[in-house]
Amino acid sequence: MTSKTKFRRLNPLRFWRKGLWQKIVLVLMAFVLLWVGGMYGVARWYIAQHADEPLKQGVTFIPRYARYFELDPRETLQAIIDDLGVKQFRLVSYWDDIEATPGVYDFTELDWQFEKVQAAGGKVSLAIGLRQPRWPECHMPAWAAAKPMSEWSKDVKTFMQKVIERYGDHPTLESYQLENEFFMTVFGTCPDHTRARLVDEYKFVKALDTDTPVIVSRSNNWLGIPLNEPRADRFGISVYKRVWDKTYTKRYFEYPLPAWFYASLAGAGEIVTGRDMIIHELQAEAWLPDGYDMRTAPLEEMNKSLNAERLRDRFEYGRATGIREIYAWGVEWWYFRQEKRGDPSLWDVAKEEFKKD
Repeated sequence: MTSKTKFRRLNPLRFWRKGLWQKIVLVLMAFVLLWVGGMYGVARWYIAQHADEPLKQGVTFIPRYARYFELDPRETLQAIIDDLGVKQFRLVSYWDDIEATPGVYDFTELDWQFEKVQAAGGKVSLAIGLRQPRWPECHMPAWAAAKPMSEWSKDVKTFMQKVIERYGDHPTLESYQLENEFFMTVFGTCPDHTRARLVDEYKFVKALDTDTPVIVSRSNNWLGIPLNEPRADRFGISVYKRVWDKTYTKRYFEYPLPAWFYASLAGAGEIVTGRDMIIHELQAEAWLPDGYDMRTAPLEEMNKSLNAERLRDRFEYGRATGIREIYAWGVEWWYFRQEKRGDPSLWDVAKEEFKKD
């Protein structure tokens, strides 16, 4: 091969002789490669930055969901503590449970949860506000739902104040999670998603309790950095891997995102805002097709969405993100499968995984 031939092959001017669409495709490919490479670099930086931090691996526990499975909530929580060895809990403070009657507050159920976690030497991240985990997401008492927003928005702040005054100094409390997935308009029955109310509530909570970190969850899992107010102490994200697509394919769908994708979101957010991110909801229960009931669906169908092998992979996936505070979603369902359906496979996997903290 002559030097003249080599020059023709390497000559960058040949690129500009290509057709317009060829140029566009090549530029787009280069941009995508640079973008993905940059994301991967940020992800590796984030994972290395936090590698020496202890892993806080916990669960979301909701007594109402345990009762849905006809489980005793106290017994269920005790089993999670004693048998699984969980020390890190995300608990809820449902408005319609605690203030079913205006001005009358019943903290009995949340009190015994705090007591059990404290006795085990554990820690609590407490969900507060109107929107909290599990359907219908916004847990508003009937007496408040009948009011216009100008009134109930004040009522919910009064309720939050009572919660904070009761648990703000509790030695088990580690953080608040304010208004779970507040901007998720496509899921849940919620009367308002305005940023102004979220900002107002955030400032209200910080004024009442300056010491306890407040976590606000991102609106979705896609690209972007939470730059707008409120600039929380930390941000939360949910991670769902396998869902039922009821719109187009009518099949189970596995999101192909690698674990480092979430590390890149956390890393980019930390670089720009100085705030870290937690996984407030790691999917660890089945997502069934419409028409199935979680209590009565065949185990075979449940396993198509989440079986023991997938649960183990899910724990590994969560740890592979490099995010060091993770709350698994579905512990009540694991216990239900063991106690009511005679299938301890998920519970046994979880027992092994929590030993890896």
